[in-house]
Amino acid sequence: MKTITTVISLSLLLTMPLAQAAGTLNIYNWSDYIAEGTVPAFERANKVKVRYDIYDSNEVLRAKLMTGKTGYDIVVPSHNTLGLGVKAGMFLPLDKSKIPNYKNLDPALLKLMTQFDPGNAYSIPYFWGINTLGINVDKVKKALGGKLPDNPWDLVFKPELAAKLKGCGMSVFDSPSEFFPAALHYYGKNPNTENLADYQAMMPALKQLRPNYSRFSSSGYINELAGGSVCVAMGFSGDLNIAKRRAAEAKNGVNIQVMLPKSGLDVWVDVMAIPKDAVNVDNAYRFINAMLEPKTAAANANAVTYAPGVPAARQYMNSAYVNDRTIFPTADDLKGSFVGKTLPAHTIQGYTRLWQSLKSGH
Repeated sequence: MKTITTVISLSLLLTMPLAQAAGTLNIYNWSDYIAEGTVPAFERANKVKVRYDIYDSNEVLRAKLMTGKTGYDIVVPSHNTLGLGVKAGMFLPLDKSKIPNYKNLDPALLKLMTQFDPGNAYSIPYFWGINTLGINVDKVKKALGGKLPDNPWDLVFKPELAAKLKGCGMSVFDSPSEFFPAALHYYGKNPNTENLADYQAMMPALKQLRPNYSRFSSSGYINELAGGSVCVAMGFSGDLNIAKRRAAEAKNGVNIQVMLPKSGLDVWVDVMAIPKDAVNVDNAYRFINAMLEPKTAAANANAVTYAPGVPAARQYMNSAYVNDRTIFPTADDLKGSFVGKTLPAHTIQGYTRLWQSLKSGH
């Protein structure tokens, strides 16, 4: 099997025009979210110098977008952050005539995205996935006396179990917009509630759990789980699968399982968008178009273990990933799932205060 770098280099070099493009491109993307060879291949094919910076939460990206001066030509918000940005006029409307590979996108994802981006005017689906848990199977079973709970979320939200796992390390999201929907769903509330009282009602239980959370992280948990320094990590499905792969490659004896809750999966879509202050707009279109080429999308997906927005990429992906339900959940898995809505500013401000109080332990 060819390496990811070889496949992606050939794919880009054979499918993208070498003429016209020149200059620079500034990209702001999630950490661990692209194949190693993608950007260098794009630079060579288009004679473009790319500045590629990373973040690990929508809150960080949102703060950058709200300044109105991002300094970037492409950003990759999650669907609900995109919704906020669309309403606030933060993005340029897309000229789809400059994205010939737009035809390769999944119609189901485009339909889902219309509730956040009417008419799909501002965004291009990049990857989609779920928020879930990854565990060090041996350490967790040892701490619990041998049996895993039927509901994986009990590991994080059931006090008697969380207390037993404190000793081997528990990491939860360092992001209220990712953490709170899981908690709300666990406690039987609407994960998309706009009512601040619903968040406040959870706080006594969450503050009781707080001493068991050894780490708040939205990216560092990958290596910590892979290395064995945490035994439970709340995370993005692909990141947890990266941790699983890294542990296997290291042959360090860490046996990681990515959990698939039986109901209520928290589904998200990350998209590529062009900020309103973008300078290198034509190069942004070239990059977006390149990411929608099936072999390129597959190379990225193989590297990051997420489901790409291009269905035709699956035929070029590692079959083990295509058949992994934590990467590509089935229709049955998705029954009862939810997609985070774009919440009003007063709700976000209110739950952010509660989050800061939770993290500080006050």
